[in-house]
Amino acid sequence: MTNPQPKTEAGKGARADTEEARIVAFLGTHPDFFDRHPALLGELRLPHARGDASTVSLVERQVEVLRERVRDFDSKLRALIENGRANDALAVRMHRLTCRLIGARDAAARLVAIESCLREDFAVREFTLLVGAPLVDAAHAPRYLRQVARDDAALKSFESLHATAKPRCGRIRDTQRDFLFPSADIAIGSVALVPLRIGGAPALLAIASADADHFNPTMSTDFLARIGELVATALDGAPGATA
Repeated sequence: MTNPQPKTEAGKGARADTEEARIVAFLGTHPDFFDRHPALLGELRLPHARGDASTVSLVERQVEVLRERVRDFDSKLRALIENGRANDALAVRMHRLTCRLIGARDAAARLVAIESCLREDFAVREFTLLVGAPLVDAAHAPRYLRQVARDDAALKSFESLHATAKPRCGRIRDTQRDFLFPSADIAIGSVALVPLRIGGAPALLAIASADADHFNPTMSTDFLARIGELVATALDGAPGATA
């Protein structure tokens, strides 16, 4: 007769896992088990959630778990409320920009409206509107407006951005930064690039921040895209634009 093989630790662990799985499955399908066995419920003791040497009853642990869930839900609710308020504030600013653009009758007035809204409502200190089609006489162009030829190499350096037709946030190449913001009042840390099309030519709205993380690649660009659409629609073929 052969002797039984000694039980290995691995085998014991596998059986323990199987037994635990059966217990979990049983309790999951019989949630009233402890209602029928209240004495057992009172005898169960668990390590304290804070990790000290004391123990608490199963009921106390359940209460603590529920409290943690309530705190987690409360934190998520506050975050949702804050996001909602931030979105409402952005919607109000977008509405003001729309109203100003509607009220401006020509290209020059719309350029003034764009600058006023970006500076006053969106707290933008430095931005550039790069266009490949003339909008106003160069002598009367605002400082932030860069009017270049359609085949200018500066526009070509943003071809990949226009190919996606979506705003892009983050850091840009030094050559692009120096071209877009040659006399910036701030050190350029990060930039939001919004591709546009004005007068049948590629255009670009570039908004800069001194904060390197203010415009980052992971941020949502929905509002930037909407601002770009408003700006492009208002300036595309605006009365008074240079032919």
